[in-house]
Order: sequence, then structure tokens, then C-alpha cells
Amino acid sequence: MSVMIPDFYPAVTNGSQQQFMVRNSEVPGWSNGVWNQVFSGVVGAPATSFGTIGGDGKAANPYTTLPTTPVSREKPYLYLDAQGAYQVFVPDVRQNTSGVSWASGAESGGRILPLTSFFIARPSDSTATINAALAGGRNVLFTPGIYAIGESLQVTKPNTVVLGLGLATLTAQNGVVPMTVADVDGVDIAGLTFDAGPVNSPVLLRIGTTSAGGSPANPVALHDVFFRIGGPHIGKATTSLEVNRSGTLLDHLWVWRADHGDGAGWTMNTAEHGVIVNGNDVTATGLFVEHFQKEEVIWNGERGQTIMFQNEMPYDPPSQAAWTNGGTPGYAAYKVADNVKTHQGWGMGSYIFMNVDPTIHASQAFTVPVTPGVQLHSLLTVQLNKGQGIIDHVVNQTGDPVTGDPATGKPSGTPSTVTNFP
Repeated sequence: MSVMIPDFYPAVTNGSQQQFMVRNSEVPGWSNGVWNQVFSGVVGAPATSFGTIGGDGKAANPYTTLPTTPVSREKPYLYLDAQGAYQVFVPDVRQNTSGVSWASGAESGGRILPLTSFFIARPSDSTATINAALAGGRNVLFTPGIYAIGESLQVTKPNTVVLGLGLATLTAQNGVVPMTVADVDGVDIAGLTFDAGPVNSPVLLRIGTTSAGGSPANPVALHDVFFRIGGPHIGKATTSLEVNRSGTLLDHLWVWRADHGDGAGWTMNTAEHGVIVNGNDVTATGLFVEHFQKEEVIWNGERGQTIMFQNEMPYDPPSQAAWTNGGTPGYAAYKVADNVKTHQGWGMGSYIFMNVDPTIHASQAFTVPVTPGVQLHSLLTVQLNKGQGIIDHVVNQTGDPVTGDPATGKPSGTPSTVTNFP
């Protein structure tokens, strides 16, 4: 989301945010930071200083700054026009931009949809009723509440807008896939939570069926979309998000297997992967994926880009044997498939905290093929609590372990960093 802070305000002082991202904004200045601060297309952002040491011998503020955002699209929003009628504005896609898209007081480009083009969904509506609206070419606005989804909601028309208010929650029933998007362009999904039910779903949201096609000028886009496996109740899903459509834009996703709350436990809220990307030219700006039981993100598509990735490994493996990938201890938080030739990532961090068996190791947080087109920047790992889990390397076999041992110079809470890989 873009913000603009007038220059007559003082510089932003970031408090205790461990990892933080600002995208396509304007700030009068910035100070402070903990482990990882990422700026993408931000006027007034500090210069990159990740991995540098200040004059006091300590790590400088951990900033990673991209002058422009390669692709962005602001979230659709509901508003009142001058005549007092509700409309929904859908901003255009922008390429290689900095600053806000509404500096003149209005979005620089986009389309206006009358509220009459939307089916206004309520939790009492059946899945069949919502599907009939989608099949008829209606957009959908989900009012706040919890929706029991007994059959897949099917988005089949190009340029459909699916907008949630109050983080409306779609809860899978009997192991269904709550929503699928066909091989069409321009679909916007925003402001929704996808919630796993007690019967395992193969996936909670599937975007497309093939990596063929996909329009960079009019991509499928997800904004402020959250996924939850457990927490309020037992939930199970093999994968939360599967992205097959090329060119898809992922703009602020939180993908969470619960580490606390109801139904949280190694054999209760089972979930292998958070995000699997099979499409090409997929861009993620703000990707937060936590606590899954195998690789948290698997990226199979070419020319993928991730700007800011935050991860916590699962807290609750009962033993190393239960959390071993073949002969390798643990699972990578972010895996780029061995056959991928081009991929980039900036500002990527992974934490470990093992609260059941503190002796567990993860061999590395990031696993990527070693090839010139695959490049990662500003990487870190952290042990969150002394002696509770060890990440041996940051990326592949590169980067110091985080052990929590002060004798290593990396006591608990001290990042191990890799500025550029390879």
C-alpha cells in the first residue's frame, strides 16, 4: 500500500519492527531498523546499507532500497462519488515506478465500476448463489463475516474484482478448494482471508491451471490476502496458495500455519507448503510465509521476483527425524527449483525457534540453483531464542550458522547475513 507523509512532518522513526517494507510511497526521511527494512519505489528512502558496519563497529541500519518497483497495482477500493453513489475504483498496473500514484489527488489511471456491477455477498449466502453471480459476469464484494464455503468459488471471467471488507473470511468445508481462478487476465482479489477447515484441502486458492498465457499489462493481482491454517479451530491444507498463471502480482500476502491458538499442533494443523509458484514472470511485493512443515515457498517459474520475504520456520517439529528432507536436516524456507535459470529476490529473512525440540537444525533457509541469472540480495537468518534451534547456513552452503552461542559472536537475536548471492 502506498503512503505519502508531507515533508513538514519529521522523518519516520521505525521502532521495533524486525522486518518491514515500504512500497511506492513518499517519506520525509527514515531512521532506525532492526534486521531488515526494504524500500521499493519510495521517494525519500534511505540508501541501501544492508550488510555494512558503522563507525561504532556495529551493523548499520539494515536498509535495502530499490529505486523503482518493477510492477505494481494499487488495491481496488470502495468510495463515494460526488453524487453520493458508491463506486469501486480499480487502479491500473504501473511499471518501474516510484512515489505514489495519486500525488495529484486522484489515481493516475484506472477504471470505475459502479456498485451495481457487484454482487453484495453476506455470510448467509450460499456458495451456489455467489457462483451464479460470478458465472453471470458480476464482481463480488464480501461484507465482513465468516463464510462457509462448501464448493469452490469459481472466478472464470477476465477483469473480475473480488473485494473483501473487514477481511471477510472464506472457510473451507469438507476439504474443498475455497476459490479457483481460471486462465484469464485482470482478476483482482483483495482484502480476504482464506481459512482451512478440519478436513484437508489440497489448496486454499488456485490461480490458473497452466503457466501458458498471462498478460504483464493486465495481470491477476492479489492484494492484502491472508491464509490461515489453524488458530481459531483445527485446519488442514496441503498448500495455501498455488500460482499457475504467468504474470501474477502478489502484493502483501500473509500465509500462516498457526503457531498458537486452537487447533495448533504438529499433527493437528498439518500443512506442507505456504506458496507454490509455477507461473513465469510472477512478482511478489511483501511475502510473509510462516511455520509450514516442509518448504514454505517453492518457486518453479522463470523470471520470478520477490521484494521482501519474511519467514518463521515451524516452531513445533517433535524431533529432527520428523523434520528432515531426505538426508538434509529441516526444510528450506524459500526454494527456487533446480531448473530455474532466472530469479531475483531482495530483503529476505528467516527465523528459527524450536519450542518442542531445541536441538533441531535446518541446513539452510534459502535453496537456489547456482547460475548467473539467479541472484538474491540482503539475506539473513536469526535464532529467536537462545539455544532453541540452529540454521546452519543462510543460502545453500553460504553464511554462518545462528546458534545462539555468544562465543560465536552471534548470540540469539543476532542475524547472520549474506549481502549478495552468488
